[in-house]
Amino acid sequence: MTLVLKPGYSFDSDASTYIDAVETADGQSLETGVRIAINDFVLGCKQDQFWDAIKASCILAGARTLDGALVPLVGTAPTNFSFVAADYDRKTGLKGNGTFKRVDTNYKISHSLTGENLHLGVVGSELLNTGRPLGVFRQAAYTRHYIPVDGFFATRSGWGNATTVVNQASGHYISTRQTGVSPVRYYNGQFDVALNTDNSRPSDWSVTAFVAHGSDTGLSTEPEAFNGYSTARLQMYHIGDGLSALQAANFSTRVSNLITAIGAAIP
Repeated sequence: MTLVLKPGYSFDSDASTYIDAVETADGQSLETGVRIAINDFVLGCKQDQFWDAIKASCILAGARTLDGALVPLVGTAPTNFSFVAADYDRKTGLKGNGTFKRVDTNYKISHSLTGENLHLGVVGSELLNTGRPLGVFRQAAYTRHYIPVDGFFATRSGWGNATTVVNQASGHYISTRQTGVSPVRYYNGQFDVALNTDNSRPSDWSVTAFVAHGSDTGLSTEPEAFNGYSTARLQMYHIGDGLSALQAANFSTRVSNLITAIGAAIP
């Protein structure tokens, strides 16, 4: 349905579809302010021309229930492994336990993307610098893997090793690369392009939140494994096509506005 709050303000169809699905999962309506925050975010992403670049994403905040939070904003629904209602907070997000809880995004990079055109991002309200909040190992005998945050967000971030140590405990982190363009790492308003140009194809495992999916060697022939469970508290993850530096910066601003507006709308 098309939601209309007042003359001159109507809801985008993609935002309406998402809100309807969240409210169905929650079993009740969202606050008007939360609805508006989501709608403004979707409209903003379309205005900035990177909405279509998002292929898999969940807003892990705003919804009234954990089931609602796991409704996908874009793409296939994720699979919850062991998270319970007590792990979720409407304002601050979903909290990992660092040992076994994870969310499988059910999105496989190798099915549609290569290391030449890819972005991954997470938004956290606390402790993003623990474990591996989002990732999948590459298909090669190395420990490089496609994740935006690893340890102190310094090594093996996105596409190979990085040189700058940035110990950030929260915020929005994006690793992105477009075909023919040097990879970029964007975090809390700062850019870092000190990343290797590793073009190896990601493994056939799906990207996983709260842990990196795959073994230490990254070989797809090995048994399924998970590496680096995180205690992060995530408010969003997103995966998709590569973003330009400007798009990454605009995306981060849109996300910041979304999270701020959600927090203000919830009593």
